[in-house]
Parts: sequence; C-alpha cells; structure tokens
Amino acid sequence: MDHAVDAANLGVAAAGDLSLWGLFMQASLVVKLVMIGLIVCSVWVWAIVFDKIVTLRRINQQATTFEDKFWSGGSLDDLYEAEGAKPAHPLAAVFGAAMGEWRRSARIPGVDLLRGGVQERVDRAMSITITREMERLERWMIFLATIGPVAPFIGLFGTVWGIMHSFSSIAAMHNTNLSVVAPGISEALFATAIGLVTAIPAVIAYNVISNSLSHFQDRMEGFGTEFAAILSRQSEERA
Repeated sequence: MDHAVDAANLGVAAAGDLSLWGLFMQASLVVKLVMIGLIVCSVWVWAIVFDKIVTLRRINQQATTFEDKFWSGGSLDDLYEAEGAKPAHPLAAVFGAAMGEWRRSARIPGVDLLRGGVQERVDRAMSITITREMERLERWMIFLATIGPVAPFIGLFGTVWGIMHSFSSIAAMHNTNLSVVAPGISEALFATAIGLVTAIPAVIAYNVISNSLSHFQDRMEGFGTEFAAILSRQSEERA
C-alpha cells in the first residue's frame, strides 16, 4: 500500500513540472532522441530558409544591375570582359556562356555566323548554364521538401512511443490517477508539437522559395532569348 502511495506522490510531483524543459527531461530515451532529431532538423530548415532568402535577394539585385548595364547601349565586348569572362552571378554566367561561344565562332576563319549551327551552340550554351545555375540555387531544397511531410510522422512516432511507455508505467503502478497519466501523455504530445513546428515552416518556405526560384529561372530564360535575338541581328549586320 505504501508503494502505491509513493508512486502516486511521485506522479503528482512530476505532473507539477510541465514546462518545455521539464517535458523533455521526463521523456523516455526514444522520445528524447525524436525530439532532438526534430529540433536539429528545425534549426537546419531555418538555416536553409535564411540562406535562400539572402541569396535570392542578392542575385536579383545583381541581375537588375547587370541588365541596366546590358541595356545601356555599351559595347557587349567590354561588358563581357568586365563581367562575362568571370561571372559573379547567374545572369552574368548566362551572358558569358553565350557571348563566349559566339566570340569563339566569330574567330574561326570562314565561319558564317548566320548559320543555324552557331545559333544552336549559343542557345545550348545558355541552356546548359541556366540548368547548372538553377541546380546550384536549388541545393538543399529537397531537404525542405522532405522534412515538410515527414516531420509530423516522426513526431507522431515519438508520441505513440511515449503513450506506450506511459501505459506501461500505469500498469506497473496499478494507478490510473490523472496525476500519474498526465506527465507521460504531455511528453508524448510534445513530440508531435515539435514535429508540427518543424514541418509547417518547411512546407511554407519550400513553396515560397520554389516560386521565387521559378521566377528567377524565367528571368534568365527571357534574358537568354533576348540576347540570342541581339546576337542574330549583329550577325546579319556583319554579313
């Protein structure tokens, strides 16, 4: 009888510490590992989000500055030497790839720049560069896409495990008092809460960042189309 009373008293004492830290410390080892894993994933999600936001803002500003120089009417050769030869941002890389291919073709004796082969090589150079730059910009996006749907289930696993552990404790103590059940249930539900806190920002960030990346890809492709038309007109003027 004394053992049952002591167990109930312990349950009451534990129930008093329902702070976040208390819930973590009272959780079983498996639930703790789940919580730690989800917290690490959450920190990594926010690190990726911050990096992508800063990167997208920077490359859009650089692209705007570059387009201003491009459409200012200056020499394309001078612009290539200044920014295209050693590009520091994606749009300059697209320009550099196309301009470099066109200049190499122009230096070959007897090559007709109006031929479709030259234009195809220029288009292919820009297409490959756009693909490469987008792959670099989309790095770690698969992590956001994975954590979004998976994190709630990881948290749910921790919840199920915690509830099973609580029921085992109840059976061992032969006491169904709420003060005994509440701490274990709270610890278990805390794992699901962490899973949701990790998943929701990941899903929102993935959708927003993916949309921004898609817009930037369209911007590069539009610039490539316009630049290809300019090179075609210059070829006709030289002919």
